[in-house]
This record gives sequence, structure tokens and C-alpha cells, in this order.
Amino acid sequence: MPVRRVGTEYSIPGLVGCEIAAGCTLPAGLRACIGCDGMMRGGYSINIRLMNLLKALATISSLTLVSRILAFVRDVLIARVFGAGAATDAFFVAFKLPNLLRRLFAEGAFSQAFVPIFGEYRNRRGHDETKLLVDHVTTMLALILFVVTVIGIVAAPLLVYISAPGFAKDAEKFDLTVRLLRITSPYIFFISLVSVAAGILNTYNKFWVPAFAPVLLNVCFIAGALWFAPYFDPPIMVLAWAVFVAGIVQLAFQLPFLKKIGMLPRFRFSLKDEGMWRVIRQMGPAVFGVSIAQISLIINTIFASFLVAGSVSWLYYADRLMEFPNGLLGVALGTILLPSLSKCHADNNTAEYSKLLDWGLRLTIMLTLPAALALGMIAVPLLATFFQHGAFSAHDVLMTREALVGYSIGLIGMILVKILAPGFYARQDIRTPVKIGIATLAATQLMNVLFVFGLQLHHAGLALAIGLGACFNSAILFRFLRKRGIYQPEPGWAKFFVKVGIALLALGLALWFGMGAEQSWLDRSGWSRILHLSALVAGGVVVYFAVLWLLGFRPGDFAKRGTS
Repeated sequence: MPVRRVGTEYSIPGLVGCEIAAGCTLPAGLRACIGCDGMMRGGYSINIRLMNLLKALATISSLTLVSRILAFVRDVLIARVFGAGAATDAFFVAFKLPNLLRRLFAEGAFSQAFVPIFGEYRNRRGHDETKLLVDHVTTMLALILFVVTVIGIVAAPLLVYISAPGFAKDAEKFDLTVRLLRITSPYIFFISLVSVAAGILNTYNKFWVPAFAPVLLNVCFIAGALWFAPYFDPPIMVLAWAVFVAGIVQLAFQLPFLKKIGMLPRFRFSLKDEGMWRVIRQMGPAVFGVSIAQISLIINTIFASFLVAGSVSWLYYADRLMEFPNGLLGVALGTILLPSLSKCHADNNTAEYSKLLDWGLRLTIMLTLPAALALGMIAVPLLATFFQHGAFSAHDVLMTREALVGYSIGLIGMILVKILAPGFYARQDIRTPVKIGIATLAATQLMNVLFVFGLQLHHAGLALAIGLGACFNSAILFRFLRKRGIYQPEPGWAKFFVKVGIALLALGLALWFGMGAEQSWLDRSGWSRILHLSALVAGGVVVYFAVLWLLGFRPGDFAKRGTS
């Protein structure tokens, strides 16, 4: 692979964000894989790429960890101040609609549709055409979003009736939800533009900037609940205004970084930009391909609105715990894989494409399975420690535990979808994930009816249906990747599964003996729970990774997958 000079810089095709200024000494690792003829040797390109991706993954995961910790602080405050009842049910429904748009755009449709095409323009068409694409896409999207936002404000009563029809029997609860939704609706506009900025910055390998933005949302929530709630009537209104302000703050934060790389969008309206229409055509179908679980969450809210008061809140708090590993690993891996897979496809490098997928799958399985096991086994300790304060009762803990166990069963599927779906979208294949997504949505709703009304699992059945639906989705995606020859597993998977299985068994035993009786967690004081949970989690992490270490796992193995 040749080393090319671009202006005053040298770049190596196939490397992610690796450019060496003219006159600088090449890093030792890079000198080792470049001969005097300037050609890349053997499998070192994939080796260096994976090391770069590990670094990017660590950066995004670290910032996501900060965001998730603040999110837990936020949710603890909301639970303490507002509890789990009619008011919180109303807010969570009002926030769920714009938050769904965030998940669909930031982690789904827009990134999957925009990033491959944007990367193609950047690699093949130069800065001017790429900037023009950004301007046209942003302008068109902003106009569409403005209309959607206005519709959300005007049609709030209808939207609440559609998304939570069970609220209609309680006029006060229904009216409160409508008021909250009208305040949170503009968040759709701002956060979707934040997603545009994130797609651009991620393609330029500025991964940390979009990863930091959600921190600002949680800061706004915390400030509102701590200091401003008493000034609103009812106090729950402060959370809606926190959402509104957070949308503006997150967008403003990313604008200077776009300007620095010369990609700050300008208002340019054009209906003749072919690239813009390619993005728009792919955005709609991409919603189904990667965000089925999120659509199912909205439908689940409809089911939950007919159940006992608190059901929506129990599902929300369980979802918050489940989203911790989902965001820490699934979203982070999906974010860094898509630009690299898109470049491999553009370079027609099928071998490296497959190796990147293999790398992502191994990391996902090694890190997600222990998280799922822990969420299911120590659900009560986690929920009691984080949420059993103030208005959030022991009964709420036990009800939320049922939903969390249901979610934990499908956690591996939820995260695998975020790894496998980019395997299609990077190739600009929209149809396959869409067909699979539609089938998954139908299967999930059939399971909802069976679990909720047939087996009487109530809100826990809704969580279980989403989890099993995600597993179904990921299994079919995997099957098609293999069937079409897009992904060829690297050697050693059987031994890999055996070693991970042994480590999981050790983790399960450690958690079982370390947790003690569940009832004791409901009766303890706050600090006693915190100290015990900290020791339990730390001990579980040490046991799991110590067993993997004894069985031969090393961190460097995940940066050597492509070495030949």
C-alpha cells in the first residue's frame, strides 16, 4: 500500500486518521511496517487500523461513561423528587417522542444514510463538493425538521392520544402530558441537527466531540431538578424546559468544531443535488433497519398506558440501566465502525471489511454477555442503590426489576444489531435491513400480545418482547452477512466461546455469593448499599477478567486480529 503525499502531509490509505506532517519522524510502529519503497507490509494496515479503533473506542466509551454516570445521577434525582407516578408517566411519554427521534437520527437512520455517502464525497470529490453536500443536506433537513416541530406542537393532543391512549381516561394526566410535549417538541429540531454535526465530525475522526454532547443534556436535567423545580407549577414542568435548553446547548457546543474543519453548514437550498437526494432516500428505510427496538419502545408505551399506574415509569428506569452498556459499547462500536467499513467498501477491500466485523463481534460478545448476566442477577441491588430514595418505593424496585430482567435477556441482541447493521449500510444496502426490521417489528408485537395478555407478564412482558425481538433481528442480520459472503469468521471462535463461557460461570458464582438476600438491599441505608454494590461490581469485574487472563486473553489480541 503506497504512502501518498497530499500537500504538506503524508497519508497512508487504509489508516483511520493517520497523517504525518512533512519533516516529522514516523512513529516506530509505523516505520516497522513501511519499507524503503514506501509500501505497506503484510497485514499491518489492519493491525494499525484496529489499534486506532481501540483508541477511538476507549475515548468514546470513556466519555459515554461520564454521560451515563451523570444520567444515573439525573435519574436518581428524578426518582427522589418526583417518584414513579402520574406526573413522571406524563413526562416520560412527552420526552419519549423527541428522544426517539434522537435515537433514530443520532444512532440510526441519519448516520447510516449520511456517513457512507459523506465519506464517499470526502474521499473522491474534494472539499468543495463535500461542503456543498453538507450545506444542501443540512438546509433541507432543517426545513423538514422545522415543519415536524410545528406539527409536534400543534398536534400534541393527537400525538399523546396515539402514543399513550390509556391516558385519555384521566383528563388531568392527559392535559399535563400535552403541555409537556409542546415544550419538548423543539428538541426534535435541535438534536437532529446535532446528529448532522456528529456524522460530519465522526467522519473526520473527531469522535470525542459528539460523545461529549450528551453530557450537556444530563447537566441541564440535574440543574433543573436540583435548583429550579420549586419555581414551576407543577414542578415536573422543569424537566421539559431542561430538554428544550439542552437541545440548544448541544448544538451550540459542536458548531466551533465544525468551523475548525471547514464544514460549518450554510443555508443553501437546492433541489438538484443528487447526493442530498441519495441521503434522503436512504434515511427513511434506515429507520427500520437499525432502530426497530426504539420503535418497539414507543409501541410498548401504548401497551403500558393501559396497565397499572407506574408501568411506564418502571419500564423507563429499567431501560435507563439497560442503556448503560448499550451506549457504552453498542453505540460506541457502531459509531467508529461505520466510517471504517465505508472506506473498506470504497477501496474494495473485502478481507479487511470482514476482519473489522469479526473484531467488533468478538468485543461485543466478550463485554456484553457479562453485562447482561450482571443486570439480570443483581437487578435489585442496582435498582435499590440507584433509585430507592424519597418517593421511589421498594415496590417500585421490585416492579422495575421484572422489566430489567426482561431487557437483560435481549441485551446481546440489542448491541449486536448496532454492529451487524453497519455491515449492510456501509455498502449502501438499505433493502436487506429494512426487510429484516419489518419482520422483527411484527414478531415483537406478536410477542407483546402473547406475553402481556396471554401469559399475564404485564410490563415485564413488554421488556422481554423487545429483548427477544432484538435477538431475532441480530440473528437474521448475521445469517445474511454470512450467506452473501460479506463476513467470514476468523479462526478460533469455538475456543473463544468456551473461554468466555467459563469466565461467565465464574462471574455468576461470584455475584450469587456476594449479593446476599435481595430483601436486605430493600431494608438497608443508602451508604451501606453503595459500599456493598461497589464491592460487588468491582469483585465481579476482577473475577471475570482474571479468569479470561488465566485462559490466555490479552488486550493486545484485539489489535492483532489482522496480522499475517
